[in-house]
Amino acid sequence: MSGSQTIILGAGMTGLAAGLASGLPIYEAETMPGGICSSYYIRPGDSECLHTAPADGEAYRFEIGGGHWIFGGDRAVLHLINSLAPVKSYRRRSGVYFSARGLYVPYPLQNHLRYLGQEVAATALTEMATASRGKPRTMADWIEQNFGPTLTELFFGPFHELYTAGLWTQIAPQDAYKSPVDFSLAVKGALDQAPPVGYNATFVYPIDGLDTLARRMASRCQVHYGKKVVHIDVQKKAIHFTDGSVARYETLLSTLPLNRMVKMTNLEMDAEPAPYTSVLVLNIGAMRGPKCPDDHWLYVPDSRSGFHRAGFYSNVDTSFLPASSRADKDRVNIYVERAYPGGEGPGEADIQIYSQMVVQELQEWGFIAEVEVVDPTWIEVAYTWAWPGLKWKQLTLEALEEHDIYQVGRYGRWGFQGIADSIRDGFVIGGSFK
Repeated sequence: MSGSQTIILGAGMTGLAAGLASGLPIYEAETMPGGICSSYYIRPGDSECLHTAPADGEAYRFEIGGGHWIFGGDRAVLHLINSLAPVKSYRRRSGVYFSARGLYVPYPLQNHLRYLGQEVAATALTEMATASRGKPRTMADWIEQNFGPTLTELFFGPFHELYTAGLWTQIAPQDAYKSPVDFSLAVKGALDQAPPVGYNATFVYPIDGLDTLARRMASRCQVHYGKKVVHIDVQKKAIHFTDGSVARYETLLSTLPLNRMVKMTNLEMDAEPAPYTSVLVLNIGAMRGPKCPDDHWLYVPDSRSGFHRAGFYSNVDTSFLPASSRADKDRVNIYVERAYPGGEGPGEADIQIYSQMVVQELQEWGFIAEVEVVDPTWIEVAYTWAWPGLKWKQLTLEALEEHDIYQVGRYGRWGFQGIADSIRDGFVIGGSFK
């Protein structure tokens, strides 16, 4: 049993930043740093996952949690990232794909109504202009109040049914910036070209992959790998790991999901736990199909397989492709996301059937041809939500802090944020406990 000290749990981006700022030890369940924001490599026709790119470059680069692009963030954080792992800058190319009609509409849909035809555009604008703006209780209320019934029925409803795994009619509104509302831009986009908007209109990405950024951050930290937590005794201030070891702490900085911390500490909350969705990410490497789009990612409201987003790593940068395909771009690698109610994951047989359905659907769309790699990854806590009017998150954070446990980061504090903001938060809390 190690002596008492301040300890960091989790070597994802937030935990690594906290370790950099403080010099405190980090305990990580896996054998590599980065959490879900980490790259891996698979050779065409193979199934072995490599932690680093092969010397000949003949491998697809994928990410554990799908495409994680670095958007937002202040200049200081971006400067740090670039100093550790040089980045390239990109301008977003994304859209909505109505697969039944083969119709592309640039993102955000509400600012490009002319693609939907004059009649739909006119109706949608009228509904957006005349909608009553009450106090929405649920995400569904917020969507209909801002976009009206036509756009809700056409896109926002079916998309959010998939994206939230059916929760959108029950959960509280959140992350409104993901669907920016500006009526003047909606009018402009119904008639002409509207300017790009949104939190991810531009982004950066490390030239050598997220794994490089994570490893270089970790090399400057004191990381203990293979330390998966099974129980935290808040009275004795002791962390029990699966390998049988125990670490004592005075203060604990945790990046682990808030719901997991409640279970591991055995703290009881007088509130119903907030919901979350899990996501199955299907990483696919294939020969490029004749109708493969140039978008970085697409939001899909009507996929037959049940996925809500398809992203194209190699449309962001050809470095994601095997070296021999980077000039001709005859290959493509894709991440496909499907949401499930929290923890209700499919079995291995279900994943196999689903993978075959996705491949077939993408081939029918003309996005891909011959498939060389199909690799699924499971993200247990992917998107976090809240029930209307309930204060589970606030009560839980306060209860943990009473026992000198401080939650930090996207999943630690149960709210959406990107990599840059996660790194910033890690630096702030790490510096506070240096």
